[in-house]
Amino acid sequence: MRIPRAGFVGLGLMGAPMAANLVRKGWAVRAWNRSPGAVQVFRRLGGSAANSVDELRDEPVIVFMLPDLAYIEDAASGLLASWQSAPPAAGTAVVVMSSVSPTAVKAFGQRVQEASSGHAVVLDAPVSGGTKGAIDGTLAIMAGADRDADFRRLLPLFEAMGTIVRLLGPLGAGSLAKACNQLVVGTTTAALAEAAELAERSGVDVAALYEVLSGGLAGSRVLDQVGPRMARKDYTPTGPAKFMHKDLSFVVESADAAGTAVPMARAGVELYAELKRQGLGDQDLAVVRQTISNLSRTGAVSAAEGTSS
Repeated sequence: MRIPRAGFVGLGLMGAPMAANLVRKGWAVRAWNRSPGAVQVFRRLGGSAANSVDELRDEPVIVFMLPDLAYIEDAASGLLASWQSAPPAAGTAVVVMSSVSPTAVKAFGQRVQEASSGHAVVLDAPVSGGTKGAIDGTLAIMAGADRDADFRRLLPLFEAMGTIVRLLGPLGAGSLAKACNQLVVGTTTAALAEAAELAERSGVDVAALYEVLSGGLAGSRVLDQVGPRMARKDYTPTGPAKFMHKDLSFVVESADAAGTAVPMARAGVELYAELKRQGLGDQDLAVVRQTISNLSRTGAVSAAEGTSS
């Protein structure tokens, strides 16, 4: 039986365990990462290394798991130049699994198609489930593909990394679904942060509050996963909080294009922008509680100043 092959670009907190799961499921994976340490670890797990992204030009599928589309476009520049000189095999797939703009990924797909003389196709397939889901291979994968056949061909790849895999529409649909996911996750996390600060400042134990909430209608997977870290004020990163600002900005961008009101998303964009201004962006998403705490202190000072004047 022929061993399936893939290239993988980006071995960060999410990418490294995703690529490792491909290897464990029998894939031959060549990976590139900006810092070599992650590649050395990946090689010990059975993967192999590429010295540059354009070395992956002949892989039948190339997965990109980098922070944003600008990083992907920069990393892929040599690859596209190589394809302009000599097109890849027909049916080559470029899979964007990062959270990116639904609009921008369509433009990227057009550039890849032109550079490859129509031989390569782009699918967007962002994921949800956090680092735990990436490690366990239980990610939810939201795919967009202009042709159903391209999605079906890549199902074994997706199923090696996730348990819920859905084709949601043409290219860009996966990124739109991820934007909707982040709308729910980002605003729910912010609400949990507000509840925690309100409870603690009123003399109520936050962990006990969350335990009660989890048994009622307020219970959610967000509460289950983020709540314990928020209650402990443990902001060790499982994924940088600053990316939520980017993701909610994609919600607003998409809503503007669709003519849809998204007041919660707009409020979230402002809150997570404030989180970044406070210098908390590299910590865990749960650190939005600290942002609320800092805003609470600022509000108290402002109120006191208003009273004294």
